[in-house]
Amino acid sequence: MKYLWTICLAMVHFTGLSQGFEGVVTYEKTSYWSKILNKLTYLSEEERSRSQTSWGSNDEGDKSRGRLGTNGHLSKYEDLEKEADGGYQWRKSEYIILHDYDQEKKTEVEEFSGKVYIISDSLKAPKWKILNKIKEVNGYLCMMATTEDTLKGQKITAWFANDLASSAGPERYFGLPGLIMEVDVNDGEVLITAVKVEKKSAEEALAMPKKLKGKRVKQAEYDKMIADFVETSMKSHRNPYYFIRY
Repeated sequence: MKYLWTICLAMVHFTGLSQGFEGVVTYEKTSYWSKILNKLTYLSEEERSRSQTSWGSNDEGDKSRGRLGTNGHLSKYEDLEKEADGGYQWRKSEYIILHDYDQEKKTEVEEFSGKVYIISDSLKAPKWKILNKIKEVNGYLCMMATTEDTLKGQKITAWFANDLASSAGPERYFGLPGLIMEVDVNDGEVLITAVKVEKKSAEEALAMPKKLKGKRVKQAEYDKMIADFVETSMKSHRNPYYFIRY
């Protein structure tokens, strides 16, 4: 165990990782809005009532799914759309996260406050701290790593599979010496867990739209817009997460 931990620490910088895994991974995201709303102490009574009406206090959480394709050089994550029969299909939504590990570049497409933004910038991994803790996620032995989202003030805990050599993960989370199988935001407010791992060609899953429509910005510019929006929402006692991802 101690030896495995030492190896992982030596591999933590994602650009030095051998990218051996190719496949498609389906993740289930569970958002516990009752926990999230309890933390938003700045909401007015009217806004709190509105938010409770929208999301309720469902202890089972609000569930959605996303899919990651990776071939060791590229990864692409996007949401899935729930169908009437309970199944899921590719969603043509305004949320695409493309990482190019060889070129250390990224392209992200996201809708914010009614507008679509295309964020093209260099790829910078979060500053992960790998801890000497393990657990099983969907049949894979995983190690624990933590970081912080300073923009949204969130504690991020990730569990990565050392047997799946990949820097990839769900949504914007990446940069560990193994595929990220689970992400925990703020001690259980949001959980993103791999529910299906398929070792197969990821060519179809990696395909990008022929044309991307939206305003092109750099990460710093987009971060400032988000930070300003959250600050304004807090001052106005409104819930910012009607318009941005938690």
